[in-house]
Amino acid sequence: MKKATFAGGCFWCMVKPFDELPGIINVVSGYTGGYLKNPSYEQVKTGETGHYEAVQITYDPTIFPYETLLDLYLPQIDPTDDQGQFIDRGSQYRTAIFYADEEQKNLAEKSLAKLEEDGPFNDPIVTKILPTSTFYEAEDEHQAFYKKNPQKYQREREDSGRDRFIQTHWS
Repeated sequence: MKKATFAGGCFWCMVKPFDELPGIINVVSGYTGGYLKNPSYEQVKTGETGHYEAVQITYDPTIFPYETLLDLYLPQIDPTDDQGQFIDRGSQYRTAIFYADEEQKNLAEKSLAKLEEDGPFNDPIVTKILPTSTFYEAEDEHQAFYKKNPQKYQREREDSGRDRFIQTHWS
């Protein structure tokens, strides 16, 4: 098994696209990339801890290769926005691909280069590619939020503008 870590704005919206697919063992919401040890949601949401809201995916690369994870991750985000994602603004909502090894780094670089060259965007791609740092699991109420609170989850997706953006920019 391997792990992949992606920041794509609000982590509530980043679990469902990966969850329950063949080869995906687990998807966990959490925080990474910051300086504070064991941060809480209340601390991270201030934007002052340096953390990104992220998901960490445990996967079987023989069933679900890393390239496929990247292909699924990118259409969930606006890779041209370095101030947050959709209605969620602040450093904690920026996008990033956190690589665990050189293979993941190289594949992420190729994926973003291809998106820059062939993608549907006029603005430059600003999604960062960063080395994996400590991943702190978010509190229980943030895990599998779309299952625990389906109506609130759907309302959040609609109100955020994420679904409209995806439909407009990703075919």
